[in-house]
Amino acid sequence: MSLNASNSSAIENHQSWHPVLELSAQEVFETMLGSHLEAVSEPPPEEVLDVTAMVGLAGLLCGVLTIRCSSRAGARMASKMLGIDAEKAAAEIWDAMGEICNMVAGNFKNKISGLGDGCMLSVPTVITGGDYSCHSMGNATSLQVNFLFEEERIIVGIEIHS
Repeated sequence: MSLNASNSSAIENHQSWHPVLELSAQEVFETMLGSHLEAVSEPPPEEVLDVTAMVGLAGLLCGVLTIRCSSRAGARMASKMLGIDAEKAAAEIWDAMGEICNMVAGNFKNKISGLGDGCMLSVPTVITGGDYSCHSMGNATSLQVNFLFEEERIIVGIEIHS
């Protein structure tokens, strides 16, 4: 699936990017983790979301892509990515989550025609702990897809600044 970034109506109608975000996450999880992501309607309870990976986007598209999950889901991602037990993978959550978020962001921007070379990605940042708030300093459109990953609920979202 590809959208043309040079088409101003496509750029302004970010809601049409929802299926692109969903597909981007599904492809990365299948390729890198060998796991199927199932889109679900209900988000996980906020209190279980204690790991957040973020990658900034700058250029033709400005914003931030996030993956939010429980530390248990993060350990499962690290375990599957590295081929080690989940207990041993706990120390690798930050690197694995950051890399997965980076790959989803790259996959997403490359699915939108014209953004591949016109949008740069930041180095991933991973936050642990659930007691924080994030506030945007500009006008933003948010898209979010709730998934079921290995019986764990995760959220993949993007905030697009206009």
